[in-house]
Amino acid sequence: MVKRIRNTEQSAPETGAEPKPAGGVAVTAIERVLDIFEAFQRMRKPLSLTDLSEMTGIPKSSCHAIVHTLTARGYLYTLTRPRAIYPTRRLYDMASEIQANDPFIEHILPMLERLRDASRETVILGKRQGDAVIYLQVAEGLHTIRYSAKPGEFKPLHSSSIGKALLGSLKEVELRAQLAERDFPAITETTITDTQALITDIQDSRRKGYFITRGENVPDVWAISAFLNIQFQTFGIAIAGPRHRMEKTQDECAKLLVSACSLI
Repeated sequence: MVKRIRNTEQSAPETGAEPKPAGGVAVTAIERVLDIFEAFQRMRKPLSLTDLSEMTGIPKSSCHAIVHTLTARGYLYTLTRPRAIYPTRRLYDMASEIQANDPFIEHILPMLERLRDASRETVILGKRQGDAVIYLQVAEGLHTIRYSAKPGEFKPLHSSSIGKALLGSLKEVELRAQLAERDFPAITETTITDTQALITDIQDSRRKGYFITRGENVPDVWAISAFLNIQFQTFGIAIAGPRHRMEKTQDECAKLLVSACSLI
């Protein structure tokens, strides 16, 4: 039995409380299509038009129009008994082909997996997107009890280890300018919410060469991260796991992480 430690308070499919990148404009039609696919992801079974409408909050007439279009394009197929709908493999195959040609992630993945094997903890690759961190790749840890995350999740800059690392990649003047007059909500009891305290923590961490969160984003989960630049893009890599293990292996994980970033 695998026990995964997740921050369920920030899981978009469950609560919609996920931090989003700034500067974007939501497009209702696109959001509705994604809501439909996420409904299938949650339920893992065929759903009727009524089910989809109720689960997503989309008016039934609009839901019918979207489903009809997706069916006509080959992304959904219909069942007669019971009268229901389910996705075909088309979206999966298209996404797999797109992912296979990613200019960064596929090249970095083998190193992330080696870092995961060496640390035995979950390894995450992330990048800044607006005022949040987006997870791009996750190599889950090898322990039965481990931190679990998924690519595409967003995390706050101020409370996640990758967020701190990405902020730490900035020059001090730019760091202070970006953090000035911002509110930093307490995600957990240990989240740093004071601007100067956060800046001091980031500056001290940069001098060490790595950044740490101690239950600041997910209770009882510690993470160690570092930033690296690839083709003028700044990424963050983190090793994350339960506090009871990370407290003991913090120094070892930091050395493994810094070494991996240098190799990449």
